[in-house]
Amino acid sequence: MRLLVTGGCGFIGSNFIRHILENPDYEIINLDKLTYAGNLDNLKDIETNRYRFVKGDICDAQTVEPLIKEVDAIVHFAAETHVDRSITNPSDFIRTNVLGTQVLLNAAKKYKRRFHHISTDEVYGELGFDDKPFDENTPYNPRSPYSASKAASDHLVRAYHNTYDLPITISHCSNNYGPYQHPEKLMPLFITNLIQKKTVPVYGEGKNIRDWLHVKDHCKAIQLILEKGTIGETYCIGGGCEKTNLEITKFILGQMGETENMIEFVEDRPGHDLRYAISFNKIQKDLGWKPKLDFEQGLKHKINWYKENDWWWKPLKSQ
Repeated sequence: MRLLVTGGCGFIGSNFIRHILENPDYEIINLDKLTYAGNLDNLKDIETNRYRFVKGDICDAQTVEPLIKEVDAIVHFAAETHVDRSITNPSDFIRTNVLGTQVLLNAAKKYKRRFHHISTDEVYGELGFDDKPFDENTPYNPRSPYSASKAASDHLVRAYHNTYDLPITISHCSNNYGPYQHPEKLMPLFITNLIQKKTVPVYGEGKNIRDWLHVKDHCKAIQLILEKGTIGETYCIGGGCEKTNLEITKFILGQMGETENMIEFVEDRPGHDLRYAISFNKIQKDLGWKPKLDFEQGLKHKINWYKENDWWWKPLKSQ
């Protein structure tokens, strides 16, 4: 199978490409605009004639259409994803996440290509401490420009399936962690700050809760959906691992030999969702997937990866 992977130089996209190229039956075309979050260094060691990189914008139909004509399926990662950035500059998120997705869908419709869309648990809004986790039937309730733009793209994908019979699937994932994650995100920001002997900024009192999923487990789930998922269906991919931001912070401090004196509590961001949690019952029941990587071991590996690869993250932080 030949895949077009959009946003393949980003965190999850590059990990997916590494994972999928372990299977000799796959070929990859990676389309990425190389914004600040897209990094060629994420895949610099990939050496195979089954992989090709194309620099381009998913909003440009003249770039997108010839590539989609070449492939069997599209795996759509490309998106603006950082909530803080969406608060200060929502227009970039609408352009990429909504209009870009529509350009891809038009080309997929034209050539009748399989389309898998990567979404997020944030489209469902926030949970209280005692609420049951999100699942595929949870009503949408986006609360930031980022999550609203992703919700809009989800609706477009479903509309193209219902209106044009486009063969689609959608997956919603919880917070990912692992190597090659941009240092603007919570875990790599804290890890790299501590390496540089800087404090770590914790929003509010650090009570916000997220469900954590290792990126390798996520990539395995995406491949499974691509190969065996039911057309038209949505699958939630959770880690079954809820942690407060303060718990994450204290674990990283402990692993790096630092004290809580390195914590700097800062003003909470606007509209900061209290809790996310996501049920993976459907994908476990239908496709036999569940997360396998232990959280503490995965986070220890992540910390070591950043310690050993400052050549990768230091240029990003200097920007």
